[in-house]
Amino acid sequence: MKHDILIKYNAEVTKQQKVDLIPEIQALFEHTTEIPGIHGVTLYPNVVERENRYDLLIEIDMEREALDTYDHSVWHKQWKEQYAHLLEKKAIFDHE
Repeated sequence: MKHDILIKYNAEVTKQQKVDLIPEIQALFEHTTEIPGIHGVTLYPNVVERENRYDLLIEIDMEREALDTYDHSVWHKQWKEQYAHLLEKKAIFDHE
């Protein structure tokens, strides 16, 4: 399945910061592939700058059974601790 995380940064995050954050977020999520059943992670930055758009899509390719392990992983906790203050909102969507 695909585990999608859509994020919208808060107003304090500049356009340049949005670009600069991509490699470090990618590096953090790459560690999740160490979890059995997680096959890969892809980041998709938004290409249209509008108020009603989200800024980044993080897509994790995983087996459904890996979701609970991912939710309790050190990397998921690090994601929340390190980046939550930068987010205005997020949406999670799982699909085949």
